[in-house]
Amino acid sequence: MMEAQAATGSSSSSVRTRKNGNSPHLFLEFGRAEWEELAESTPQPLTAEELEQIRGLGEQIDLDEVVSVYLPLSRLLNLHTMGVHQVWDAQREFLRSDVHKVPFIIAVSGSVAVGKSTTARLLQALLSRWPGTPKVDLVTTDGFLYPNAVLEERGLLDRKGFPESYDRRALLQFVAEVKAGRREVAAPLYSHLVYDVLPDKKQVISSPDILILEGLNVLQHGLATGGRVPSVFLSDFFDFSVYVDAQERIIKKWYIERFMALRQTAFTDPDSFFKHYARLTEQEALDTASGIWDSINGPNLVQNILPTRGRARLILSKGENHRVERIRLRRI
Repeated sequence: MMEAQAATGSSSSSVRTRKNGNSPHLFLEFGRAEWEELAESTPQPLTAEELEQIRGLGEQIDLDEVVSVYLPLSRLLNLHTMGVHQVWDAQREFLRSDVHKVPFIIAVSGSVAVGKSTTARLLQALLSRWPGTPKVDLVTTDGFLYPNAVLEERGLLDRKGFPESYDRRALLQFVAEVKAGRREVAAPLYSHLVYDVLPDKKQVISSPDILILEGLNVLQHGLATGGRVPSVFLSDFFDFSVYVDAQERIIKKWYIERFMALRQTAFTDPDSFFKHYARLTEQEALDTASGIWDSINGPNLVQNILPTRGRARLILSKGENHRVERIRLRRI
């Protein structure tokens, strides 16, 4: 979208508990080598060709990154999923209920251009290969944006991706129905080509083992009508959450690089909402991308997305070359 957003006693020095003053920090921090060891003997299920299909535009992820970062994460998530399903089975037996399984819900959040979509697709591919979780669905929150006509009427078209541009009630209802175990739940679909919600198309979710919900806003609390704090939060329905992180200056650089790549690819499509960008000179395109970041995506990151980072269960922090350099896991 071109928004107009372990145990504490380890002997390893890279796995450590941070402290703020006298209060223990909420997260355990892992270096890549120590994190990779946690995958144990998990085999690499992806080929280079499959990874190429998963990788987002501009992403430089390779199979080594999958092995070092995402395989251990998939193992952790698989263990969590099995544990939650066991608890649910015990409760169902206690209640003498005949309600079928309830999906394990994973939220993936982060800035525009940080690689959260690639992370979500990677987790979907890896988790679907674990025994017991063959059905893994992925839904993005883009479909829950208000249609362009509504945004224009409300003067919000230039704030697409900000919290107020989403139909949060519909998003909350969708996640609540999935978590309630409804056999089929429909989500609206969004087209990046036409930059709008597709009114006549839906994505139907049918009893998945795992649902991955990816978007800028999944960890935001939002406000109810009149500025009141809502009684139910979207995150109340999540079993695990991942925040993909990097320094803002790095993300801005990736955003501009992606914009320039799209100028040579998707923007050339005559049906593209952004086809006028393909006619810009290189300098005009660079200036336009930088301006969009400085006026829209950057402020949205600082004001609305970055403040939710500490609410995630796990944070993947990336460096200049898109590689995850550290992993922070919230204490249980």
